Amino acid sequence: MSARTIIVVPTLNEARHIDALLDALLVEAESLDARIIVADGGSLDGTTDIVARRARSSARVVLIHNPQRIQSAAINLAVREFGDDADYLIRIDAHGAYPAHYCRMLVAEAEERQVGSIVVPMTTVGIATFQRAVATAQNSAIGTGGSAHRTGKGSGPVDHGHHALMRVDAFRDVGGYDQSFRFNEDAELDHRLRLAGHTIWLTDRTGMTYYPRSTATGLFRQYFGYGGGRARNILKHRMRPRLRQMVPLAILPVVLLAALSIWHWAFLVPLAIWGLGCIALGMHAAQKHYPQYEMPMLLSPLVGLAAMIMHLAWSSGFWAHVAQRPFRREPV
Repeated sequence: MSARTIIVVPTLNEARHIDALLDALLVEAESLDARIIVADGGSLDGTTDIVARRARSSARVVLIHNPQRIQSAAINLAVREFGDDADYLIRIDAHGAYPAHYCRMLVAEAEERQVGSIVVPMTTVGIATFQRAVATAQNSAIGTGGSAHRTGKGSGPVDHGHHALMRVDAFRDVGGYDQSFRFNEDAELDHRLRLAGHTIWLTDRTGMTYYPRSTATGLFRQYFGYGGGRARNILKHRMRPRLRQMVPLAILPVVLLAALSIWHWAFLVPLAIWGLGCIALGMHAAQKHYPQYEMPMLLSPLVGLAAMIMHLAWSSGFWAHVAQRPFRREPV
């Protein structure tokens, strides 16, 4: 292929995964004549030692330091330093799993479609019981609200998806990622790409596997950040939320309303409807994935519980950001 490509891998303490990932990416890089840029955010587990060793044995691997630590800053830095020689940038998550020919399929799709960005479907996989429950929720409408790149709805133009490939000129045209966003920076960039006239294309040629949080507290923190990031995105661009984003906004008020049940039981009704609905939809989702699990009876209620954690955390993060906004000094 004639297109010039950089493969960017943001890392932070990824010693367990980076060696095998580089093995796979080097096969892709040889085929594409690409360069692999590992942008490390200050790993303390030996990640940089592994990458430095790989860089000494292959000129295709480059290690750079990402002082801001976050992924958006890593991509911006890699494009700033190496983008002049590239047509495309491919973003790789060090803790994800990718099929063979992933990068080559992305470039082939980009060359054929001539679009600004290619996004991919993402399948979530769990190992331990709670993680499997989270994965089941995230692979179904109960956890994603029907997002196209999470429910396998085929290919075509979308508003947002899991970032995989972008044309470097399109990325630079809109100024890259907004590094003041710690969460939801991908959706924020997608909004600016579409405003600038670039198409975001969801491919069905390839996809990636994601491993979700394995604890309830980790899941809550993650979705609290997502909710706050979405609020900031909406407020920054004066966007109108979609229905699937508006529904979870009611969850925190519903939970707070339940505190009034000390005066009348009716204040518990919305909470009960939400909870029972999540459990029922979670059981349906677990049955759909029944062949994959050894303990469906245990998994079924956990799927609903995982969804409830995600809903409450997202809603709490959203409203927390809105409440704090008058006191925040947003970066210009």
